[in-house]
Amino acid sequence: MFSSTNFWMCFAAVIYLFAGVFVLRKEIAAARGWDRLITLGPVFFAVSLAAFAPEHFYGGPEYIQSMAPRWMPLHSFWPYFVGGALLAAATSLTLRKFVRLSATLLGLMFFLFVCLIYLPSLLAHLKRRLAWIFMLRDLSFCAGAWALAGLLSQSSSPRQSRWMILFGRIVLAIAAIFFAIQHFLHPEFAPGVPLPKVMPTWVPFGPFWDYLTGAILLIAGAALLINWKGRTAAASIGLLMGLLTLLLYVPILVMAAQAQINEEINYVADTLLFAGAALLVAGALSHDTASGRGSRPLGTHGGP
Repeated sequence: MFSSTNFWMCFAAVIYLFAGVFVLRKEIAAARGWDRLITLGPVFFAVSLAAFAPEHFYGGPEYIQSMAPRWMPLHSFWPYFVGGALLAAATSLTLRKFVRLSATLLGLMFFLFVCLIYLPSLLAHLKRRLAWIFMLRDLSFCAGAWALAGLLSQSSSPRQSRWMILFGRIVLAIAAIFFAIQHFLHPEFAPGVPLPKVMPTWVPFGPFWDYLTGAILLIAGAALLINWKGRTAAASIGLLMGLLTLLLYVPILVMAAQAQINEEINYVADTLLFAGAALLVAGALSHDTASGRGSRPLGTHGGP
């Protein structure tokens, strides 16, 4: 069963990656500098969402059911509902249809995950670093989605747009700073989103990469927090996480034993989703002007 799940997770990721790049080929070719990277934000986000969706259908609904609060009815329903929502959002971002609606609802879903699952866990385990990391990770995913929705709401709801983009910037900045501190305190773990993945022994100068990642996240997070070159800071976080996905977590996945493949796919998707969230925040900041006027974001269409 898990072998089938792993296949569909990888298959979905590859299909949405190629589809997303194909749809955006003209924008990517026309973009320059940071804009070329920022254009890929919706693609990274969609690929990760698509990768997670099959896991909700095939790879362990029982495990996902156990994460839902006990007072919620219809436990067996929610894994399939969330899987369908992830796939729908990935399709919307890839095809650039109804993007504002899908980004708003996707952000709401991640926000509910935080409120219903990760915040209660944090309050019960305040001294556990992973409880803080899980909450900030999913809140960052929410921040990326709402930053995109805020960008697309500038003309119709400028005040709401400003608040959503501000939320995205502040949350991403706090997460980056907290993750940076974790990299300094725990250099034995693999860099990126600081989850309990030990750095592989085949990586040369292992702790160095953690310290370098921590330094970049700390500087970029601080700059983003005070909104000093915020667009560049957010894009730097996206670039860092994208490179870690490609150069570290994909090779780990390729070399993984059969029993560890599902876990490694999740690490790839998690890191790439954080990269996408950072690039979506960067894209929103690049158009978030004082006058409220901004050109259409790279790689998206307005939707309803």
